[in-house]
Amino acid sequence: VQLQASGGGLVQPGGSLRLSCAASGGTFSSYPMGWFRQAPGKERDFVAAISWGRGSTYYADSVKGRFTISRDNAKNTVDLQMNSLKPEDTAVYYCAAGSRYSNFPRTYDYWGQGTQVTVSS
Repeated sequence: VQLQASGGGLVQPGGSLRLSCAASGGTFSSYPMGWFRQAPGKERDFVAAISWGRGSTYYADSVKGRFTISRDNAKNTVDLQMNSLKPEDTAVYYCAAGSRYSNFPRTYDYWGQGTQVTVSS
């Protein structure tokens, strides 16, 4: 499975961005999908996940109520809508396809290249 993330950029605090991840080369609908982020000098952290079947969702506490993950199995895409952005949301954001609906990076087998999100005034 190949993943291509897009939609990052520079936004002011309180603003919004929508990230998108396009998948190819596999049966997208069978994979749980996740978004992770990594700030400079820090480990890669879980942001959100969505299951392959009913589309159950799970969020990190730091983004709950502000971010929304969704998937379109017909288009082979998974999106991350980010609202009320804060400077601490600044990071490179990665989409991933996994074998388990999980918040652990090690359960994800395929990763996109990352897209930079910078929240600054």
